[in-house]
Amino acid sequence: MSKVVLSILVNNTSGVLSRVVGLFSRRGYNIDSVSAGETEDSKYSRLTVAVTGDDIILDQIKKQVSKLEDVKSVKELADNHSVYRELVLVKVRATRDDLQTISAIADIFRGKIDDISDDSMIIEMTGNQTKVDVLIERMEGYGIEVLELVRTGITGLERGYED
Repeated sequence: MSKVVLSILVNNTSGVLSRVVGLFSRRGYNIDSVSAGETEDSKYSRLTVAVTGDDIILDQIKKQVSKLEDVKSVKELADNHSVYRELVLVKVRATRDDLQTISAIADIFRGKIDDISDDSMIIEMTGNQTKVDVLIERMEGYGIEVLELVRTGITGLERGYED
């Protein structure tokens, strides 16, 4: 089983995300993460979909997605030729004694404190999936309780320029 990240360029039309995701569910394929947004040209949106499967399943996914009416292109984003990022918001329990530790950990990961309340803090951080995982591990390693978190899923672009 291998994991691939697909960059899918689609017409920016109503229901296009539903149709693409519906194709996965109808065929029993699991999506690890999906992110979607308008491109530099408002006529198009880009979906970044991370999926896991064997080579046959992954090839089938790419072929089936390519056949959809609103899909303009499907590219597999290779690890060594692409930039991936994910945004995470992490709410941690925070006492007065924890504030410096939490702030220092956030700084190391180039995160920022977005909110502080009497008993918790919310940290925002952007990075690759490994960096996000390590931030969470470090918090827990210092005894900081993670109360809630939300991840956007992978988004990415291929390096360089191709016409």
